[in-house]
Amino acid sequence: MNLKYITSALLIGLLSLPYLSHAQNAATPDSIDVFVKTKMQQKHIPALQLAVVRQGKIVKLKSYGIANPENAIAATDQSIFSINSITKAFVGVAVMQLAEEGKLKISDRVSTYIDSLPAAWQQITIQQVLTHTSGLPDILDETEQVMGNGDEQAAMKQVKALPMEFKTGEKFAYNQTGYVLIGQIITKLSGMHFTKFIEERQFKVAGMKLTRFGDSFDIIPNSAGAYTNVKHVGNRFIRNSPGVGYMQFPVFFRTAAGILSTATDMGNWIIALKSGKLLKNEASIQAMWQPAILNNGKIGGFNQLTNGYALGWPTVTREEHPAVGPVGGGRNAVFVYLKDDLSIVVLSNLMGANPEQFVDEIAGYYIPEMHEINGFGLSPSVKKLRAELIKQGFSKAIPIAVKLKKQTPDLDLQEDELNGWGYQLLGQKKPAEAVAIFKLNTALYPKSANAYDSLGEALEITGNNKESLLNYQKSLALNPGNKNAAERIKALSN
Repeated sequence: MNLKYITSALLIGLLSLPYLSHAQNAATPDSIDVFVKTKMQQKHIPALQLAVVRQGKIVKLKSYGIANPENAIAATDQSIFSINSITKAFVGVAVMQLAEEGKLKISDRVSTYIDSLPAAWQQITIQQVLTHTSGLPDILDETEQVMGNGDEQAAMKQVKALPMEFKTGEKFAYNQTGYVLIGQIITKLSGMHFTKFIEERQFKVAGMKLTRFGDSFDIIPNSAGAYTNVKHVGNRFIRNSPGVGYMQFPVFFRTAAGILSTATDMGNWIIALKSGKLLKNEASIQAMWQPAILNNGKIGGFNQLTNGYALGWPTVTREEHPAVGPVGGGRNAVFVYLKDDLSIVVLSNLMGANPEQFVDEIAGYYIPEMHEINGFGLSPSVKKLRAELIKQGFSKAIPIAVKLKKQTPDLDLQEDELNGWGYQLLGQKKPAEAVAIFKLNTALYPKSANAYDSLGEALEITGNNKESLLNYQKSLALNPGNKNAAERIKALSN
């Protein structure tokens, strides 16, 4: 089962909302707008802003949907969105600005600049806290709230009393504590509060006229608000119908999250960064975008896509069209493609929109080979399988995969990737091909409840309810806790 795929029966809610455009480049393909609107409908995103940067200019700028559903206020290019953890990328720039001035080195220990740190923290470097490889305990509690009830001293006292989470450099683990420490360092070395330093040295220099620090407790003109489809119940988060969300970022925490901006301003920030207005030396940018190497010699990141983390910047480390891709709050994504003259900003007001999952597809409208339908994003092994299936037919997926495996022993067909590709094929209106891939997945992973569940979904979509029921039953037998399979068995048995 893949919750990212939504059948037509569930495409409700925002279908009737008006979509308004602002400052659209006349040469922009309408197909991008169709794609974005479809994604918004599928994911129930109230409002979204898009900016595309090429050749040092914003070549496409558009706003879609409703910034404030409560009052039916349409999104415009003046609508302001919380960018959440994309704030960390600004912090990375601020640190490199101080480095260019000779005020610090990223290899310096944090304890060089901050007194009274616990003994276990003494050897941790600025680079390690910026890349989330420090092992520090997190300053967020179990409910994802900042410790100390908004008081910096109380928060630091609480987090300092906690044990280290792992040996420094051992792994990547997203952590907010280090960014609070970096804020203290910026304030000390710059001679002004870190928020002021970022405002003066980045917002003003880049011409970010509407960008500011804030949260849900601030009055923000033209705010696009914050909405969420995740609800906190007890000690866990559950998927919920979209509702109003609230964000509280104490001032001392605003190096971790706290900037609000527009797609226009973010586009101008990228232009200023790449043109040398924010950092003077290209070497500074390269150092800032270099993912951390763990003790085992590998890189670590959030997932298969944003698979590395540099100085405040998640990295999309891959052979084809690598990028740095700051993401924030499950709402926003900024992808700067390192080998292409292309950067894309997507801001939304829905936690759970996860635009990083479809930014590459937007890039495909400028670089066609990046479209999913052309196989972009698939691993080399799956691409090899795909090429043979196109030649010989998807109906022969299982024998073709067996033959390829014999010919290429290191062929690696991962269950999750095949599952994701199957849903892509469904989205591309290729149900027969999708069913073939899901069947291949069950053949390769016969003990996977999820593989049978996905095949059941695909067969149900194609109208083959009898076979669909059998696969749901297999899934439920393997995982008695599979609620989706249980519900579909009940529905198909009536």
